[in-house]
Amino acid sequence: MKLASTVGESPGWIARLIAASARSPVLVILFVVAAAAWGVVSLRQTPLDAIPDLSDVQVIVFTEWMGQSPNLVEDQVTYPISSALISAPKVQAVRGQSMFGMSFVNVIFDEGTDIYWARSRVLEYLSSVRAKLPQAVNPILGPDATGVGWVFEYALVDRTGKHDLQELRSIQDWNLRYALGSVPGVAEVASVGGFVKQYQVNVDPTKLLGYGIGMDDVVKAVRASNQEVGGRVLEMGGHEQIIRGRGYVKDPDDIGRSPIRVVNGTPVRVRDVARVSIGPDIRRGLSELNGEGEAPGGIVIMRYGENALTVIDAVKERLREVQPSLPKGVEIVPTYDRSQLIEESVATLKHTLVEEMVVVSVIIFVFLLHARSALIPILTLPVGVLLAFVPMFYQHLTANIMSLGGVAVAIGAMVDASIIIIENIHKKLGESAAGPQGAAAGETGEQAGQRESRTEIIIAAMQEVGPSIFFSLLVITISFLPVFTLEATEGRLFKPLAFTKTYSIGFASILAVTLTPALAVLFIRGKVRDESKNPLNRWLTAGYTPVVRFVFEHRWKVVVAALLVMVLTAPAALRLGSEFMPPLNEGVILYMPTAPPGMSE
Repeated sequence: MKLASTVGESPGWIARLIAASARSPVLVILFVVAAAAWGVVSLRQTPLDAIPDLSDVQVIVFTEWMGQSPNLVEDQVTYPISSALISAPKVQAVRGQSMFGMSFVNVIFDEGTDIYWARSRVLEYLSSVRAKLPQAVNPILGPDATGVGWVFEYALVDRTGKHDLQELRSIQDWNLRYALGSVPGVAEVASVGGFVKQYQVNVDPTKLLGYGIGMDDVVKAVRASNQEVGGRVLEMGGHEQIIRGRGYVKDPDDIGRSPIRVVNGTPVRVRDVARVSIGPDIRRGLSELNGEGEAPGGIVIMRYGENALTVIDAVKERLREVQPSLPKGVEIVPTYDRSQLIEESVATLKHTLVEEMVVVSVIIFVFLLHARSALIPILTLPVGVLLAFVPMFYQHLTANIMSLGGVAVAIGAMVDASIIIIENIHKKLGESAAGPQGAAAGETGEQAGQRESRTEIIIAAMQEVGPSIFFSLLVITISFLPVFTLEATEGRLFKPLAFTKTYSIGFASILAVTLTPALAVLFIRGKVRDESKNPLNRWLTAGYTPVVRFVFEHRWKVVVAALLVMVLTAPAALRLGSEFMPPLNEGVILYMPTAPPGMSE
């Protein structure tokens, strides 16, 4: 039998790499183990999420001007801010929205713009527009988060009935919100539901008219009643005594006792012209839990670029720490938790990987009847997947259902190389074991009798098909290059899949000419049966041969039939529906209806 390495022409660099890897298996395995460890570290540090982030690079400017109509807010707040920001660098679009008492301006930046650079530019331009806004109107930036930053939500429930909605909302605003806001990776904790506590001063116009007092006088008195002042120090007996006036409001009576003015020698206080009480702020919505009644709570917004699973775990841990400090009977009930979806997405990849390895090992064993040969693709497949996470980590790609789907799609092509190489090794070993009868025509008996060593036969078999497999995998690798030309939303959706598929198959092609030869030399030992002696191979060959002969003899009829079938499927293809993304059922229902103005509760 002639070997590829004994031919007069010099072997290519792929063939030389295969031979070098086969002759130094321990060194190759050490390098691969180190690379796999690098992949494990990258996998653990890669941000995990359920879905890719399709949001534009945007900065939200929020301005509150309570009590003003949408038209007035549009003219004096939204328009000045929008007209100033539209000239900022790398701005793609500016969208303004005005509503009763509030203004939202969304500044959309070009693809690839750093979010924090964009926020600094917006702040820079806002500094020049503040002078044009009404007095006491202060625009602020929204959280440094994206559209998929809503990762966790919870509700505060008191099943004992000892705490009302106002008290639960106060616990959320003054305890939980600050406790969760300090968790690394949390951009904002938004409070929802319940009642916001207020000191309400209900003025009686008749009494104001009787005392001759205006509304401005009452407002000034209320403002002056809730402040502290300092009076420097007073030295007494060699000690300094700090003088201060303590005037913070602690109950409604503190406001009621505040003087407004003196009328006919008698001080008129706030309680003389108004009724001071504690009540709820005006609200324009509510939150309800499971149809059991209202329940205030909070929404945890993740910061841009953070690991969603890590942030959620840290939030849960902080909630467990805060729970003992809450009043007795108050419970924290999680209402939305994306970690379950993330973990299920990762589990899908694990299941696919294990399933693929089992199927490949069973197929190889059934067709080759050699257990150690089945170990080669089983070991090569997870290494290729791990190495794909190294460039993912340094590209700041998120491991989500699209990027992990790219790995799952690539798994089938990744194992093809090992299967073909192993099958060819078995074939060459079988021919070598057949003796001079298996020698090539024209060989002398002396040449046929010189048996090559087993290692050289394995190397020659791998060099025969290895270069072709390597370049075929490279062709598959570059097949997704057109996907990288996609832009905007479709690019953000499909590029992670294209990246991970490209990386996985690219590393598989490298492992096919390095790790596979090293493992083949170590594992393919003992008796190797010729494939013609396998009953399953004989049955499949016997069934496949007549089909091939029929197709070859009636090739034009087969081509016409194939074209006819393709034409018949065209009407069905044209009637198929189209969606940008497949439906994603998280198993969580968040019902957020918007009622028309004037509708009562």
